[in-house]
Amino acid sequence: MNKVFLAAFAGVLAALAAPLRASSPTAWEMNTFRDFAAGRLNNISLTRDGRLLLAPKTETLFASGEPIIWSVVQAPDGTLYAATGHRGRVYRIDRSGKASLLWTADEPEVFALALDSKGVLYAGTSPDGKIYRIENGNATEYFAPGTKYIWALAFSPDGALYAGTGDDGRIFRITAAGKGEVWYETGQSHVTCLAFDSQGRLLAGSEPNGILYRITGKDRAFVLYDANLPEIRSIVPGPDGAIYAAALGGSMTRRPLGGVTSSYGVPASASVATSYTSITVEAQAGIELKPKADAAKTVQTPVTPVQTPQILDLTGAEKSAIYRINPDNTVESLWSSKEENVYDLLLSGDQITFSTDGRGRIYRLTPDRQTTLLVETEEGETLRLLSTPSGLLAATGDMGKLYRLAGGQATSGSYESPVHDANSVARWGRLSWRAETPRGSRIVFRTRSGNSARPDKTWSDWSEPLTNPAGSPIRSPNARYIQWKAEFTGTDQAGPVLESVSLAYQPQNTPPVVKSVTVVAQPGTSAASKTAASQSQTSSSYSITVTDTGETGAATSSGTPTQSLSRSGSDQLQIVWQAEDPDNDRLVYSVYFRGEGEREWKLLKDNLTENAYMLDADSLADGRYWFRVVASDSPANAPGTAREAEMISSPTLIDHTPPVVTAGAPKRTGSRVEIEVEAVDAASPLRRAEYSVDAGPWVPIEPVEGIIDSERERFVVRLDDLAPGEHLIVFRVVDSAGNAGLAKAIIR
Repeated sequence: MNKVFLAAFAGVLAALAAPLRASSPTAWEMNTFRDFAAGRLNNISLTRDGRLLLAPKTETLFASGEPIIWSVVQAPDGTLYAATGHRGRVYRIDRSGKASLLWTADEPEVFALALDSKGVLYAGTSPDGKIYRIENGNATEYFAPGTKYIWALAFSPDGALYAGTGDDGRIFRITAAGKGEVWYETGQSHVTCLAFDSQGRLLAGSEPNGILYRITGKDRAFVLYDANLPEIRSIVPGPDGAIYAAALGGSMTRRPLGGVTSSYGVPASASVATSYTSITVEAQAGIELKPKADAAKTVQTPVTPVQTPQILDLTGAEKSAIYRINPDNTVESLWSSKEENVYDLLLSGDQITFSTDGRGRIYRLTPDRQTTLLVETEEGETLRLLSTPSGLLAATGDMGKLYRLAGGQATSGSYESPVHDANSVARWGRLSWRAETPRGSRIVFRTRSGNSARPDKTWSDWSEPLTNPAGSPIRSPNARYIQWKAEFTGTDQAGPVLESVSLAYQPQNTPPVVKSVTVVAQPGTSAASKTAASQSQTSSSYSITVTDTGETGAATSSGTPTQSLSRSGSDQLQIVWQAEDPDNDRLVYSVYFRGEGEREWKLLKDNLTENAYMLDADSLADGRYWFRVVASDSPANAPGTAREAEMISSPTLIDHTPPVVTAGAPKRTGSRVEIEVEAVDAASPLRRAEYSVDAGPWVPIEPVEGIIDSERERFVVRLDDLAPGEHLIVFRVVDSAGNAGLAKAIIR
């Protein structure tokens, strides 16, 4: 046996597995059961330890052409009978595999089949709830219980036929003469499955409370288990007295035992619009398979008081689970799933075979709870399993087919990986794998890529075969998404075993994003600065922010008012920005400025690692300025691959020159004095004007035009009833930057 290892690339893969920068080479690794289970298997099995190998030989025994096969049974002579929906047909398949239509019911669904000891076939139909006896191709009505659904049929050792029904949750016992009676009323909406244990006692599963009953006589029952899931789907008695049960429904909440209606209302087999079975009968006028929400009924029956068994290992599966009820009534959870619904069970020795709705998968569970994915049937769900002398049979839905696992190993198969998202356009490296390839067997790989999340006609074709396990260059076009396929070839005696796959790639470096730039004036700490700040409210710090709009290129703001900054001798100008990198690369920053009328940007500082820069405001003369922040991911990328992004602030006005205030000569008229005042600022609009008489309180004044809002304003101050003597009038005008200009007038 030839075992191939990745010796040449062991060091490379170890490095790829370590945490690296997002834009550096990385690897997509698949080597566990969970990894491989996400892909699609064609004649491939998956072991619990994450190994892919050729599956048992699987053949399509019968394709019904119907949407679903609900039930399948085998007569003693080897003849198979299959019941379908939604046209209520029963097919006969002889030992050679030749199929023929045996009977068509008046009802659209035949959910249940059973054979008596003489090989006579019985069929339960819905939604009219009738049982038919079919012999020599002729069907006669055998029993009509007056209920909607016939979910399950089972013959007891004494030859009586039992029927599990809905939507009233009753079990009927029907004699050979076709006379029936209510054997047990569960108080549930539906009795979904029936079986007999090794002692001939009836077992029944229900919905919506997921209760497993053991019925020992008319109106006598014992609750073996109240599951955390709404529906008991399948029951298989073991030869040692243990009972195996499959439950589904997708709820983690434990429900009270009474007749409480679940959110599902009916079993999976009736919920034609649920995720359990992808079928519909809406095209059939007047037919409603799903009962109303009030279908669950509370029925007073002489039930044996409920005895809740001890739970040894119950994991609380979200969607489905398989339980073992031991002879001492303790319960073990053998398997659970949050992704798949389990539909049917078979017991073969000490191993359990079960089927699910995950691409019609069939699994095998060993006593040590190791799960092997035996095969995918390529259909939406596998609903029934049947053990026959010629091999395991699987009945499917979406579409309704019968598959046979005939034993032996397939000689070819393939596995398609799930689609991998590199999160950006990537350059593909090499595909490497580890496998066992016995003589006469081999594995070849192919890849394909595209830029849509699901493979479609826009994707590339499958590549030419990749055959070097130590690392085959990937020839698929650079793209965001990639998928690989492994093609297995073996012999009747041996086949290849795939253990792990590694796909190396380098994502495209994504540029950083500068999200905002904020310019803030930090007042100085000198005594003069503090005095100025106390004299004027407008001298306090304020800021203006530019936010990224998502557009490419240099960003700026055209709708934000110009910021004016006061510049006392010790003021500081702080530029603060927010930036991020989609690849989580480390960033460095450069800060530039440009004044109004200037053509070129001047560098203030580069190679900044912090997102702020402090500038002495005295280094800039009065005027309007813009500040540009450039972010680069160069520390995390090779030269030539680094990316940059930038943003420009809104205009910032630097103004440290006070307005020029001129006071005219006072004009006296009697006791009234009138003074004209003019104020002009070279940089910013005026904002406030006031006067003081003889160092008294400041009194606001308004301009002649009524609103003080321009760089030049004229004021007229009128003073009445001044006391005789000399007076000092001081005028103060403040600009937008908080600079104050003064003038005075003397009145004698």
